[in-house]
Amino acid sequence: MNTSLTTLTTRTVAALIIFALPQVFAAANRDESKVGTLPIPDVLIATDGKPINDSAAWRASRPALLEFFARDVYGRTPAGRPVGMRWETTSVDRTALGGKATRKEITLRFTAQPDGPKLHLLIYQPNAGTAPYPAFLGLNYFGNQCVNADPDITLSTAWMRASTEFGITNHRATEKTRGVHAYRWEVEKIIARGYATISAYYGDLCPDHVGGITESIGALFKTGTTEQRAPDAWGAIGIWAWGLSRTLDVLAADPEIDAKRVAVHGHSRLGKAALWAAAQDERFALVISNDSGAGGAALSKRDFGETVAMLNENFPHWFALNFRAYNARESALPVDQHQLLALSAPRPLYVASASEDLHADPLGEFLAARFAEPVYTLYGKKGLGVATQPPVDTPVGNTIGYHLRTGKHDINAYDWAQYLDFADRHFARQP
Repeated sequence: MNTSLTTLTTRTVAALIIFALPQVFAAANRDESKVGTLPIPDVLIATDGKPINDSAAWRASRPALLEFFARDVYGRTPAGRPVGMRWETTSVDRTALGGKATRKEITLRFTAQPDGPKLHLLIYQPNAGTAPYPAFLGLNYFGNQCVNADPDITLSTAWMRASTEFGITNHRATEKTRGVHAYRWEVEKIIARGYATISAYYGDLCPDHVGGITESIGALFKTGTTEQRAPDAWGAIGIWAWGLSRTLDVLAADPEIDAKRVAVHGHSRLGKAALWAAAQDERFALVISNDSGAGGAALSKRDFGETVAMLNENFPHWFALNFRAYNARESALPVDQHQLLALSAPRPLYVASASEDLHADPLGEFLAARFAEPVYTLYGKKGLGVATQPPVDTPVGNTIGYHLRTGKHDINAYDWAQYLDFADRHFARQP
């Protein structure tokens, strides 16, 4: 490999050894000593077997790599905007958050029909400083009202996954849902650092259940059912990623948002969507994966934590049907997730893990970032700067950033502190 394996410690080299026996759905391996022998594909070898020696060769090889991920993993994304797509501002408050921010709500309609699919955007931007503002963009899990306790955020009426804890009753949000994920969004801190923050409910694009791809955007593009779509048709992750790009279309028309400095981010399944969005849409200036795990930032060829078979068994609507061909057959995968990360090069990339989140394979996430580095080197960019996974709560990296946070599968204030510092460095801002 061109990734200088001789510089890696015994621990890191051992972590490249991948288990090749059939997967067991019910019991994920969480023992590093049981990781086996599948080799990781060299990121500097193109899909046609030719070596990649410079950035021009990488650019030339990039479409074929994207084609594989589209055909066999996430499904194909329709090109461009749908005919009739338009948007309207439904509310503006220049005195939000005690006068520190402007809150805007925008309805993005994907057709000319008033009852067609739509996405409700929530924007907070600073009142201090000078527009246009750089921004963070991500999808949320329980409607826009979950990201902040602001009582004037419009309450979502869309279908949601059941959750008594988060105030979801009969698959609909209630007033109890307001601010339940505020700690995951840190709106006030982001505003204080001079950034706008934009969110939208992922279920507006594709409800997160097996029948969801027959609704909303899936219905618009006649995707079909989870089991009766084309083998290379997109699944929910592809739809969510597409929605992030359409939101960027809206931001590009807003003179108060700097659309050339938008960081796309996501946690867990929405981290997978953020990575796929950034791989396809190079307008995103920076990408953040928070605990995205299998099918996201973690290497698929490490039988550790969630596997390809588990993803397809438990979430059959997320990926293309073609991806099921690799259930318990990771050895047949000609690519791995470090190549997905490399598709963001030379743009800044941050990958974050949590120490207790073994299902998402923190070491596999680190290694994927590590093995994406050679592509960044082709552009003269510095990557992680370390060969082994750093200790907990010790951020590392330059154009590629990484940290292993103490704690569980979540996103919290510590994570956001690292993302803000990372964005400050790459968007040339002072904290």
